[in-house]
Amino acid sequence: MLETTMSAIRPLDETAMAAARELHGRLTKPAGSLGLLEDLSVRLAGLAGACPPPIPEPAAVAIFAGDHGVHAQGVSPWPQEVTAQMIGNFLAGGAVVNAFARQAGASVTVVDVGVATPLPVGEASGPADPSAPRLVAASVRRGTRDLTVTAALTRDEALAAVQTGIRVADELIDAGAGILLTGDMGIGNTTPAAVLIAAFTGADPLDTTGRGTGIDDPTYARKVAVVRAALARHTPDPADPLGVLAAVGGLEHAALAGLILGAAARRTPVLLDGVIAVSAALAAAAFAPDAVAAMVAGHRSAEPGATVALRHLGLDPLIDLGLRLGEGTGALLALPVVTGAVRVLHDVATFDSAGVAEK
Repeated sequence: MLETTMSAIRPLDETAMAAARELHGRLTKPAGSLGLLEDLSVRLAGLAGACPPPIPEPAAVAIFAGDHGVHAQGVSPWPQEVTAQMIGNFLAGGAVVNAFARQAGASVTVVDVGVATPLPVGEASGPADPSAPRLVAASVRRGTRDLTVTAALTRDEALAAVQTGIRVADELIDAGAGILLTGDMGIGNTTPAAVLIAAFTGADPLDTTGRGTGIDDPTYARKVAVVRAALARHTPDPADPLGVLAAVGGLEHAALAGLILGAAARRTPVLLDGVIAVSAALAAAAFAPDAVAAMVAGHRSAEPGATVALRHLGLDPLIDLGLRLGEGTGALLALPVVTGAVRVLHDVATFDSAGVAEK
C-alpha cells in the first residue's frame, strides 16, 4: 500500500497554476494584494490540476491517538491514562477540538492507533449520530517502547501505522471530504516529535525540544537529554523515513505521515496542525518529496521544533496565535483562511465583468 501510494504522488500541475496566476491578475484587486493567500490558491490549483480548484469542503479532522514508552523517563507531568480519558472527551464532544469543529462544520474521526490503556467501555462501536465524533479501532500495539532503551517500534509496526493513516485518508476522501485536517492525542508525544524533527532536519535538540504541556525547568532539561540520548542511540538516517519512524517515532506520528501521503496521492489538501503534525510531515516528505505540495501549514505552534520543521519544509504558517494544544485545534482555526483563498478565484469578479477600470 505504501509503495502504491507513493507512486501516485505527482508534482503540481504547472498549467493550472499559470491559469490561477493569470486569473488573479484579472480580478478586481491590485495584483498581489492578498499576499500569501494568492500563493496558496495558486498552489491548490496546481494540486487539483484545475483553475479554479474545488472549494476545500467539507472538512474532516482525523485525530490519531497513541501512547509512548518514553513517558517512563519523566518527560511529562501528565499521567499516561489521560490519553484514553481525552479520547472519551473527544467522543463526548467536550474538547476544544470539538468546539472548533462545530464552528467550522468539520467532522471529527478519532483513530486509536496505539493507546496503552483500555478505552471507555461501549465507545468502540461508535456513536449512533453520524454527525458526532466517531472512533476507529486500529491499534498496532498498546503504546510504543521506550526509545531511550530500544527502538520505539519495529519496522513492521511503523509500516502498519503508516498504512492505517493512508486507509483513513482514503476513507474520508471517499466519504466526500474536500480537505483533511491533522489531529493528535498522546501524552508525551512532543518528545518523539522533537527527536523526529532533529533527525530529519539535523537541528540541535535544544532547537527542536519545547515544553509541551507546560513542564518546569528540571523536566525540560531531562526532556532535552532524552532527545539527545535517543539520537545518539539510534543515529536515525533521514534517507530511511520508515526506519526513523520505527526507531524514534510514535504510532500517531507514523499514522499522520500516512494520512498526509494518502491525501497527496488523492490530490487533496491536508491542513497541518502543530508540532506533532509537522514532525510527521517531515517523514511524509522524506517518503515522497512531492507530498509537500498537498500540505498547508495551519499555524505556527509555540513549540520551537514546529518552526524548525516548517522552515525545512518551506511552508509558511497561516496564523500565529501562540497555540500548543494539538488535537487539530490550530488547523481548524486556519480552515476559513484556506477556504477564503480558494473562494476568491470562484467568486470575485474580473475587471472586465465588473466594468471596473484597470490601472
